[in-house]
Amino acid sequence: MTPFAADGSAGFSSLPEAVSSAEIRRTRGPKHAVDPRRPIAVWDEEEVAAPGRLVTCRVVLLAGAECPFTCAMCDLWQHTLDGPTPLGALPEQIATALAQPADPDLGEPRWIKLYNASNFTDPHAVPPADIPRIAALLKGFERVIVETHPRLVDASLEAFAGGLTGRLEVALGLETTDPRFLPWLNKQMTTADFAAAAVRLRAAGIDARAFVLLGLPGIDERESVAEAIITARFAAAAGCRHVCLIPTRPGNGHLDELAAGGRFVPVSAAAAEAALAGAIATIPAACLVTLDRWDWDRMSGQCDVCRAPRRDRIGMMNRDRGILPPLSSRCGCPDDV
Repeated sequence: MTPFAADGSAGFSSLPEAVSSAEIRRTRGPKHAVDPRRPIAVWDEEEVAAPGRLVTCRVVLLAGAECPFTCAMCDLWQHTLDGPTPLGALPEQIATALAQPADPDLGEPRWIKLYNASNFTDPHAVPPADIPRIAALLKGFERVIVETHPRLVDASLEAFAGGLTGRLEVALGLETTDPRFLPWLNKQMTTADFAAAAVRLRAAGIDARAFVLLGLPGIDERESVAEAIITARFAAAAGCRHVCLIPTRPGNGHLDELAAGGRFVPVSAAAAEAALAGAIATIPAACLVTLDRWDWDRMSGQCDVCRAPRRDRIGMMNRDRGILPPLSSRCGCPDDV
């Protein structure tokens, strides 16, 4: 197997210590200015609906209150308000997002993601009085995807699902099941909390999606890949319909500080390829497995010759839930497993 690390290093010297919310916030830079009456971003993308089947999904990044949990790896706080989301702001943002013409190359969106950089079940982020209006705006979509902290899964999601014409899916951040990293994450959640949230969603006829971190501070790439696969398997066993591997990225302040001290390095393209292949190979076929390609072009271990083909290969593996042979570009970049 070709080593993941270009320098052949065996790993890092120590695992990260537990950090408080105040310590994490100390490393932050300023927030970006956001308008509570306008969505932060809107675009259409292809989403994997089932192996070999893609569907157009409207993605809406909503402007709203900051999440009360201060997770060590999170950078979403940069586009949030300092106070509660104003009443009526989210329906206005969603209406604006729905008025945007469909991407002509993808066709009309049939699914929609509403990601608010916080928790859909937090009344400070999503005023309960706005929920019926939001549900009414989403009539006609086959699937609606929102996000929340596993400990905040409650009956309000069942009520929201009841007001939709399509199926509700809730994205939950699992991140890792490795007990060595749970204190550092500061997520204030256990794996039992996650499993209980997934069970409650399934019982209510709501699908669950798990986010899993690929790349943890203080360990080398091989161990990070192994831990991501273990965590993805846990999410699938908990009943998640979809597991998404997300390469951990700097930019939130805290991880940048760890990187400056040589204790965090983002994973390479080869490690990302290996994690996706390993998860697909070991997770039951009933669960979709994908790798988030956000910032793929900035990932190390690839060059101008292999970057686009590797990205396309990941896209095909995401779509078909299959393992494709490694590329044979012979460019000198590290190969897949």
